[in-house]
Amino acid sequence: MVQGSPPKDFQRTQQAFADHLRDPDRSLAPAGIEARRMAIYRDLVYNNIESFLAKGFPVLRAITDDQRWHAMARDFVRRHVCQSPYFLDIGKEFLAYLEHERVDVAGDVPFLLELAHYEWVELALDIATASVPDGPLTAGNFLDHYFQVSPLAWSLSYHYPVHRICADFQPAEPPDKLTFLVVYRNREDRVRFLEINAVTARLLQLLEEGDCSGLEVLTLLSSELGYSDSRHLVQSGEALLQKLFGLSIIYLAE
Repeated sequence: MVQGSPPKDFQRTQQAFADHLRDPDRSLAPAGIEARRMAIYRDLVYNNIESFLAKGFPVLRAITDDQRWHAMARDFVRRHVCQSPYFLDIGKEFLAYLEHERVDVAGDVPFLLELAHYEWVELALDIATASVPDGPLTAGNFLDHYFQVSPLAWSLSYHYPVHRICADFQPAEPPDKLTFLVVYRNREDRVRFLEINAVTARLLQLLEEGDCSGLEVLTLLSSELGYSDSRHLVQSGEALLQKLFGLSIIYLAE
């Protein structure tokens, strides 16, 4: 035995203890531990994880009946090997479980993964340590300014309108068009969302990709859309940029 390493009997007991906590129906508890004490450990582990999932995915919890919810939470605890030791990363780990390990389970809603991702994004932005740079507008034409997308603004697309899903609205099939959203945290540290269209999503992508002024990015977007005269798009685009700036979705580049 290497000096300082735990004895193998202890390692086997430790593994049996962990296996039982994760999957008490299939793994026996280690010998010599009082059943009452073991039950306390089992309840603490499961209840803490389940409670965090319920709070982190409130809509998913609300539309899932108790039996299916607890079966899914227990399957997550049993099956998934977390890559992070941090409690705040449980939501991200649950998302990985849904994407890679929970596949083709009869009775799951078709938008399960997309709804969970949307709810996780809200949590991820709420706890993010980044901030929105706060540069005031200077004198001159608004479109002459250079803008960047906030690190706390995520442009997303989904097959289902996840922001509308609730107990009374659970579509069985995705609509013909994608749903485009920007989920963002504003300067008051409030997480909000904005429903946008494909053109606005492309505008945000262009701002992320290049060092362009407001006028330059709108002119480029107009060219991509095949407009022979960009003046109308530039006019409406200026109002859109002002709205995005006011919502803290974009900010002035230095």
